[in-house]
Amino acid sequence: MINENLMLIIENAVHDMLLWVGFGTLVGLAAKAIMPGRDPGGAVATLMMGIGGSVIGCGCTLFFWEGARITPISVMGFAAGTVGAFIILFFYKVLSGTYFAESEDGEGWMHRYRRRRRRGRLARDSY
Repeated sequence: MINENLMLIIENAVHDMLLWVGFGTLVGLAAKAIMPGRDPGGAVATLMMGIGGSVIGCGCTLFFWEGARITPISVMGFAAGTVGAFIILFFYKVLSGTYFAESEDGEGWMHRYRRRRRRGRLARDSY
């Protein structure tokens, strides 16, 4: 039989893991909502970015503010986690080259302007 203490430890570990997964998802979604433009990755990338952002944000807060008491499941923890996930997403976009690209299909503002102008010219010529 398994010891009662071991079962309690396993139960607490599973609870904490599920708590971090849920909290990381919310933090990742908040960071993606704040960052403008198309965001890379799907659900798993959002989850991992949120968990990593929570660890980085809460860790940096504890490191730089001596005596600060922050937990991931609090308003301050959510803000710190969102900032951490935002930083991860920003560096991912910069390093992958998608942050400064106009768009993937070549449809920049100049292309859209020329296409609109050409459409107007074709409509005038048809009269």
